[in-house]
Amino acid sequence: MATKPTKPLVITKESGAKLTVDYGVLKRAHLTLRALFHPLRKQMVEIMEQKRKVNVTEIYHKMKLEQSVASQHLAILRRAGIVKTTRDGKFIWYSTNKKRIEEINNLIQDLAQES
Repeated sequence: MATKPTKPLVITKESGAKLTVDYGVLKRAHLTLRALFHPLRKQMVEIMEQKRKVNVTEIYHKMKLEQSVASQHLAILRRAGIVKTTRDGKFIWYSTNKKRIEEINNLIQDLAQES
């Protein structure tokens, strides 16, 4: 099993600029991007964008999924901060976290400009 680096990795670009990569930050970014770019989860986010807020029942009916599958994917999106939840009685409503999605978009744009 690979051990986690204890200190940040420093990468020197061709331009001579140094890029410091923290393992923890990199891992969280990887998990976030994986969460957002999965086909089913992308579709779930699109449904939330259209309806503003939905519950798991609406999602699994619309996507023709098992309830447990929909719930697992929603949990991944929630842990990545891509969706927010609010409870109303026995229902949990999901909506997109626009601030977090904007942060992800900015990160991707920044990375694209660096290459």
